[in-house]
Amino acid sequence: MQIVIASGKGGTGKSTVAANLAWSRAQAAPVTLVDCDVEEPNLHLFFPGGHTDTPVTRLVPAFDSERCTRCGDCGRFCRFGAIAVLKDRVLFFPEICHSCGGCALVCPNAAITERPISLGRIEERHPLPDLRLISGVMNEGEAVGIPVIQAAKEAAAGDATVILDSSPGTACPVIETVKGSDVCVLVTEATPFGLHDLKLAAEVVSSLGVPACVVINRSCGDEDETEAFCREQGLPVFLRIPFSREIAAVQNRGGLISRDLPGWQTAFAGLYEQVVSRVEVQR
Repeated sequence: MQIVIASGKGGTGKSTVAANLAWSRAQAAPVTLVDCDVEEPNLHLFFPGGHTDTPVTRLVPAFDSERCTRCGDCGRFCRFGAIAVLKDRVLFFPEICHSCGGCALVCPNAAITERPISLGRIEERHPLPDLRLISGVMNEGEAVGIPVIQAAKEAAAGDATVILDSSPGTACPVIETVKGSDVCVLVTEATPFGLHDLKLAAEVVSSLGVPACVVINRSCGDEDETEAFCREQGLPVFLRIPFSREIAAVQNRGGLISRDLPGWQTAFAGLYEQVVSRVEVQR
């Protein structure tokens, strides 16, 4: 079971929902929580402690100046513009290289090999006996985080229950996280911006063929437009988290409402059961 927690915009409480859902589930069965927001992972703030690191690398071309005749085949092949062949040298721009390896294949003189460069790392923690936290961390200045997301997902492959916390928005990192999952929980807030971006996120998830449901965070009881959209799209609302000073105080000190406030462990356990039932209904 792979459950993705996503949102169309930042600041909706996506990571809060992921952390509380994982903690609640860990009281009953083993669960793996994966932070796929590799540009700015933050789930470790809820579960501090020591960790082990595994490097993530990607392959980029290395050019042999003695073999290279500057024929230009590699530059013409690269659709991303990472290689420019001049009369007297080859320019390579690793920031926009997608590590496809095609330039080495088309080189007629075997002048291109591949070398690994660091892209980031995978941090692994075990904050609870039945909770495993995997965080993808991309190096500062890197432009492409997809390989780090893939490595984080691979680290959790085979685990019985995996909760994936995606990055906000609807761009490539979100698609990479949602792809292949069983269900997606869309976290939103009842504001015009929240509804606008919920619509975008729902469209992306639907295009990927992944069933979805909704959690409304900071609910004030005035989410009629959000609920109307969810009804139109067949998106069940499984949980509402109220706009509460008490809840905000727990979150501001890095706490978990499922652990620190009465009733919320049961609420998130119920969310998990409803999410699982959503998958079974779709199947």
